Amino acid sequence: MTPAILIHLAAFCALPLALFGQSVPAEETKILARIRTPQFSGREFSIADFGGVEGQDCTSALTDAIAACHRAGGGRVVVPAGTWLTGAIHLLSNVNLHLAEGSILRFSPESAKYLPVVLTRFEGIECLNYSPLIYAFKQENVAITGTGTLDGSASAETWWAWNDKSKEEPTRQAADRKQLEEQGAAGTPVMERVYGEGHFLRPNFIQPYRCKNVLIEGVTIINSPMWEIHPVLCSNVTVRGVTVRSLGTNNDGCDPESCRDVLIEGCIFQTGDDCLAIKSGRNNDGRRIGVPCENVVVRHCTMKDGHGGVTIGSEVSGGVRNVFVSGCTMESPHLDRAFRFKSNAVRGGVIDNIHIRDVKIGHVARAVLSVEFDYEEGANGPYKPMLRGVRIENVTSESSGKVAIISSFPGAVIEGVHVKNCTFRGVEGADVLRQAGALSFENVTIEPAKEKK
Repeated sequence: MTPAILIHLAAFCALPLALFGQSVPAEETKILARIRTPQFSGREFSIADFGGVEGQDCTSALTDAIAACHRAGGGRVVVPAGTWLTGAIHLLSNVNLHLAEGSILRFSPESAKYLPVVLTRFEGIECLNYSPLIYAFKQENVAITGTGTLDGSASAETWWAWNDKSKEEPTRQAADRKQLEEQGAAGTPVMERVYGEGHFLRPNFIQPYRCKNVLIEGVTIINSPMWEIHPVLCSNVTVRGVTVRSLGTNNDGCDPESCRDVLIEGCIFQTGDDCLAIKSGRNNDGRRIGVPCENVVVRHCTMKDGHGGVTIGSEVSGGVRNVFVSGCTMESPHLDRAFRFKSNAVRGGVIDNIHIRDVKIGHVARAVLSVEFDYEEGANGPYKPMLRGVRIENVTSESSGKVAIISSFPGAVIEGVHVKNCTFRGVEGADVLRQAGALSFENVTIEPAKEKK
């Protein structure tokens, strides 16, 4: 990232949130005070100096440069301008993978490039599977920065074909997904849940796993096999100024899972699934690990295409708490919902203390607020989900199918959802409230859509 851009971003992020609306809640201020971006040595290691050649496979050059940088005590591994080809990249402590202006790091669509298998989570269940395209395991002070592009090379002919739902037949990943779910339910040891070669569970794009002090800043991410940015069991995570454009199946933009102290700011999401999805493990596997996702701040982001702008779920078996969303903009005829909560009686989980304020919504297709406790398995399980302590303030929308769709079942808990000082215009239909629990409105204006002539 150029110095001018760094100065601009630093100045933007230092602005008090009071300038954008209400003052910052004390709890949010404490979270932000704990989050610190990792610092790196000024040493630079260009992949061109380790045998990397533009337009050719540079996996070995990247691996060698990262190892040398790590041995030297840290610094930047630089991808120069141009197009560079690679397979899996594994980051090490104190290494900043930096994409220079004009650089494209293009990942191979060949699944063999992501072997051997690594410990990962697939949709909230631990297993050994293909390596994420960029992976780090139990590392500290790792980063991906710059103004270049990360291209996952996924398409309808490659990774996305593994979950192609356009045909009236089971997808290629269906049998593996079902087997992994059964292994999680049965408590099969994780080291025996081996996938990878011969299987069809797609890897995520960027996944730091059990890492501390993570920074992802400035880059553009396109064509991901599946979820784009997926920190798992990490602490002190910053995702800043990132642009995501990836419209494939299950292409979530950013999914912090079972993480603590997370800041996501100034990002643009145009995705094939939820723009932002906060998670904490799925079913018995999520309860086995038992780590919530907590202390998450999301501010000044733009959500475009996607199933949900800010989503919590559906893998929330470990719980989610203390989430603060502010100053965001949502606008697209292909954005289904602004705020989405989803779980069921198999996943369960407690979602608590969620604050949403100062959000401007243009058009959302289905609803501003959606609570789906009947998601997939619905009421068919013993673990009743709970949603409580949700405050939505100073939100405006210009067009939506409905203001709220809340669909739950007896035994699940929805309480303390409070909507205040909001205006919802262009509402096309009446709300759908099934087993909605306690939902209150204060100083809320709802204007129906004008009849079309």
